[in-house]
Amino acid sequence: MSTTTTTINTVQRSSYSAKGLDFESHPAEIVQGGKVSNNINVQALRNAIPAYCFKPTLAKSFFYLFRDLVLVSGLMTAAFKFIPLIENPLLRYSTWALYGWVQGLAMTGIWVIGHESGHSNFSTSNLLNDIVGWTLHSALLTPYFSWKSSHRRHHIFANNLAKDHNYVPPQREEYANSLLFDANRLEELTEDSPIVTFLRIVLQQVIGFPWYLLTNITASQGSLHKPHSKKILGNSHFLPHSTIFRPEEGHLIILSDLGIGLMAAGLYYAATKIGFELMALIYLQPYMWVNHWIVAITYLHHTHPSLPKFEPEAWTFLKGATATVDREFGFIGKHMFHNIIEFHVIHHLFSRIPQYYAEEATKKIIPLLGDAYHADKQRKFLPSLWESFTRCQWVEPDDATKQPKDRAMWYKAGPSPPVEAMMTKKNGYMSDLIKE
Repeated sequence: MSTTTTTINTVQRSSYSAKGLDFESHPAEIVQGGKVSNNINVQALRNAIPAYCFKPTLAKSFFYLFRDLVLVSGLMTAAFKFIPLIENPLLRYSTWALYGWVQGLAMTGIWVIGHESGHSNFSTSNLLNDIVGWTLHSALLTPYFSWKSSHRRHHIFANNLAKDHNYVPPQREEYANSLLFDANRLEELTEDSPIVTFLRIVLQQVIGFPWYLLTNITASQGSLHKPHSKKILGNSHFLPHSTIFRPEEGHLIILSDLGIGLMAAGLYYAATKIGFELMALIYLQPYMWVNHWIVAITYLHHTHPSLPKFEPEAWTFLKGATATVDREFGFIGKHMFHNIIEFHVIHHLFSRIPQYYAEEATKKIIPLLGDAYHADKQRKFLPSLWESFTRCQWVEPDDATKQPKDRAMWYKAGPSPPVEAMMTKKNGYMSDLIKE
C-alpha cells in the first residue's frame, strides 16, 4: 500500500509571528510536534495513512456539494409552495417547525463543506477552495476568511490553555472569582439546578456562535495578536483591525464582511417581496438551527470529562490534537454532517484529509495512538451535552505539586459562572461600558 513519506519538521518556527499566519504547513512544522503513546510522532501517524487520503477528489467533493445544494433548494422550494396552503394553523406551524429542523440539518452540511474548504481539502486549488468556502459561508452569514484565520490557529494550538481559540476553560482562581466564592472551598459547591442548567444550555446553543464571532468569547487572551481591545467589536471577527488579526489580513476580513453584507442585502430584498414572516420561517429558522449545531458539535468535540487541557509548558501539538473526542450521531452525522462528529481526532491531526477519507484514516491510526485516542460512541447527543455542561466547568492540575511541564489539567464539575461574569472575563470592553 502506498503511503506518503514527506518529513514533518517538529522544530518550532521562530518566524511564525513575524511572517504571518501559515495556512500551508502542517502545525507540527510550526510548533513543537511532540510524541504520544509509545513515542509515536506525527510522521509515524502520517506514514500509516494511505497517500490518497491526503488528496481531495474533485468529483467526490462536488458530488457532496451538489447533493446538499439540491436538498436545501428542494426543501426551500417545497416549503415556500406548499406549507402556506395548509389551512389548520397548528398543523401548518408544526410543519414549519419540522421544516426548520430538517433544513437546519441540510444547511449545516453546507456549512461543513465551507469548513472543509477553509482547510483546503475541498480541492487541490486554493483559489477554488476559497471561492467555494467564501460563497457557502457567506450564504450562512459566517465571515469565511475571518473564521478561517482564527480556526487555523485553533488547529495549531488546540487545547493550549494560553493560546487556543475554542472553549478554553477557567482555572481554579478565575472560576472562583467568577462565582464570588473562596477558591479553597470550590469542592463545597453543588451543580446548578436542572432548570438553570437547561436554560444555560439553551442560551449557549442559541447565541453561542454569533457571540463568539462578535466577541471571541471562548478564546484565551493569549490567542490575540494585539492587546485586548476595550472597544465594541474590537475583538470580533468583523473588523480588519480587530485584535484577532494581523494587518496583512485586513483585506480578507473586508472581503468576509462583503460576503455577509451581500447575503444580508439579498435576504432583505427577498423579504420585501415575499414578506418578512415568510422569510423568517424559510431562512432564519433553519439558520438558528445551524448555529445550534455548530456550537453543539464543536463544544462536544473539545469538552469531555476524560479530555485533558495543557499549560504551555506541557503542551505539544500532538497532546493538544489528540485531546479531542470522536462521537457518534448516526445517519445524520454520516450523511448530512459529513462525518464531522464521528472522526474529529483525525481532523485535528491532519486537517487536510477530506471528510470522505476520514473513517479510513482513523482506522489506520487508532492502533498507533493507543490510549491517546478518545472516543465516546455509545451515548446519545442530549445526555452527552448535559454531562459536558455539568461536569466540565473548570480545570486544575492532576498533581499540583508537579511542575507545569509535567502535568495535565482536568475538568471539574460545578455551577455555571454568571453570564455577566463570562462577558467580563472574555470581553474587557463590557466591564468598561458598565463602569461608565
